[in-house]
Amino acid sequence: MALGIAADGTKDVLGIWIEQNEGAKFWLKVMNELRNRGVEDILIAVVDGLKGFPEAITTVFPLASVQTCIVHLSRYCLSFCGWKERQAVARELKAIYRAETAEAAAKRLSEFDAGPWGRKYPMIAESWRRNWEQIIPFYSYPPEVRKIIYTTNAIEICICNCARCSRTEGTSRATRRLRSSSFWPCETSPNRGKTHR
Repeated sequence: MALGIAADGTKDVLGIWIEQNEGAKFWLKVMNELRNRGVEDILIAVVDGLKGFPEAITTVFPLASVQTCIVHLSRYCLSFCGWKERQAVARELKAIYRAETAEAAAKRLSEFDAGPWGRKYPMIAESWRRNWEQIIPFYSYPPEVRKIIYTTNAIEICICNCARCSRTEGTSRATRRLRSSSFWPCETSPNRGKTHR
């Protein structure tokens, strides 16, 4: 699902695609379809770590900045921790992504890495460093914009609405409706017609 947010804060579902395998070719097809349907440019694209997606975006929209979903990255990192440790580790990660600048975030990441959680779970800092180029675009925006671009939760809410409808209508009927109308999840949403900022 692609959700577009215009400069004035309005949101539009740009499309829903159903595919068995989400690879680089699939995402390139999706990006080309968006361009052919009238999307002229993307300022920043927030993605949740799907392989081939960032490359597909920058191939079709070369000026786009690609941002990794901080929430997905944090959830992934917390999966390395024991259940009782997650809250403390999440607090440490929050200090990184709530830093004022990319430099301050890099410093906090180094402090995390050298600290007790970083020593116990070195794969967390490695994961942040591996994705660093797609984390730092976030820091060039003011806090009001960061609240919008740090997560793909808005898309997940639309997908949950879709899943809720498919449970009540049956899977095959819901899939047919999805294929015939890209805007179906928003039409059945209890918040239909409301613009959220």
